[in-house]
Amino acid sequence: MTLRVARGKFHCSLGEIATVVVSESSDSALVLRTPLASSRPVEVFRTFLKLGVTSFGGPVAHLGYFRDELVRRRKWLTEQHYGQLVALCQFLPGPASSQVGFALGLLRGGYWGGLAAWMAFTLPSALLLVFFAIGAVNLHGVVGQGLMIGLKAVAVAVVAHAVWGMAKALTPDVRRVLIGLVAVGLALFLPGNLGQIAAIIFGLAAGVVWCRNILGSSATPLTVVVSKRVGVICAALFAALMIGLPIIAAVMQNSWVSLTDAFYRAGALVFGGGHVVLPLLQGEPAVAEALTQDQFLAGYGAAQAVPGPLFTFAAYLGFEMGTGPTAWISAAVALIAIFLPGMLLLLAVLPFWGQLQQNSLARAGVTGANAAVVGILAAALVHPVITSGITGIAPLIIAVGCFVLLVYAKLPAWAVVIIGAVGGVIASGVGLGIGWI
Repeated sequence: MTLRVARGKFHCSLGEIATVVVSESSDSALVLRTPLASSRPVEVFRTFLKLGVTSFGGPVAHLGYFRDELVRRRKWLTEQHYGQLVALCQFLPGPASSQVGFALGLLRGGYWGGLAAWMAFTLPSALLLVFFAIGAVNLHGVVGQGLMIGLKAVAVAVVAHAVWGMAKALTPDVRRVLIGLVAVGLALFLPGNLGQIAAIIFGLAAGVVWCRNILGSSATPLTVVVSKRVGVICAALFAALMIGLPIIAAVMQNSWVSLTDAFYRAGALVFGGGHVVLPLLQGEPAVAEALTQDQFLAGYGAAQAVPGPLFTFAAYLGFEMGTGPTAWISAAVALIAIFLPGMLLLLAVLPFWGQLQQNSLARAGVTGANAAVVGILAAALVHPVITSGITGIAPLIIAVGCFVLLVYAKLPAWAVVIIGAVGGVIASGVGLGIGWI
């Protein structure tokens, strides 16, 4: 076994040291990643800003974009470690793809890197939705229809590419293939988020039983620079806000507190991704009193057409709930409040997650859970990604072509997004195979 230092020479001052991650690379060499440098948050911000303006297709597609850019191209972490992050965030309430993105930034650039990743990935879609609220964004007709067709088809290709690559790394033997297939069935046939949670629980249990002697289960656990003290503080803050905000809102009758409480509670109770937030926000009195049903649904429809996390729908709602110059402030408050609980929970769990993986049975369970993650993504590829994205001959051709570009031409995801979007507009313009009939 050889010792290989990632990205050049291993040198830094003591003050630069934030974390050292030791992982097993695909060629079985031991990879020692360099300590975090002061430029890492800037690198994280640039990388996630590109993802924030090109990651169309919803949370499952986002996981595909992350894998393509950060695991396959930039090699920030291994497939095994990426699978661990996805499995963990599937368990937690909140926006899973944004939590994975935050964790990736945290892993790469410490706390500032996590913040940079969240801001860069979130702000593009949040600003687009605020501009939609103002009336600056209004795509209709051939161009609007074509963009939607092309971008949905690209999402199919990106998710299929992610499933293909992760399956090769995380389900390389018969036992893990079987775990993945059972996970597909559970995720497809159990309603809502219940199927995803059941699939991961099954993967953990099956891993403990079947994967204890698999070499992959002894891979180095994921290490993230979050102390137990920070974890406990974040857990306490999450609980304090969850309990305290409704009480303060009832006592003070303050519109800002009520706004924060409504969006924080929605973010804390959402399992299964951004689409589940719709009924929660519709049921919040502060939102229902400020917006008509038409305003609400128009913004939700616009959120489907922008890149980045669906939770940025909160920025639109917050802007509509504000008045005059305060509209921008209320948009920012709503945006932060809906993402905050998920990030606090992630920070609360991460330090204990690393310790848990030191146990051999826990590592075997994580190996099984990684296989289940492949099954969950494969199920999501079938529904809703393919069922909503492949609606005719043209979307099918675009999706297959984009998949070929990703796998064989090895084009970056952002370039494939542009090609797919242009293809959708052309197909819409000539009326070529938009529907099956």
